[in-house]
Amino acid sequence: MTVFGLHIPVLWQTVTLLALSNVFMTFAWYAHLKNLNDKPWWIASLLSWGIALFEYLLQVPANRIGHTELNLGQLKILQEVITLTVFVPFVIFYMGQPLKLDYLWAALCILGAVYFVFRT
Repeated sequence: MTVFGLHIPVLWQTVTLLALSNVFMTFAWYAHLKNLNDKPWWIASLLSWGIALFEYLLQVPANRIGHTELNLGQLKILQEVITLTVFVPFVIFYMGQPLKLDYLWAALCILGAVYFVFRT
């Protein structure tokens, strides 16, 4: 892909699209716990599905682009890294929950997964 005359590597295209996709996914999965807690579950479900549509509009092209250079295991672990990277700030800043040391331990476990899946 070329933007403004610059070639964007497949990995960065994939990471960018997956990160944007993950923002939508995180809001679809969890924001209703804060914003729609007093509404019936089916209203939260319908709104979450609407948000999730945008997630899929980014996630599907991200995986198709990424699969041109990455295998399925690499795509999945990349998604998990991005998920934790998006989720932790969401929990702290949007949901107002405290930063926990457990997030560091989870990140270290995922870092180990990255090593094993991306080593050649």
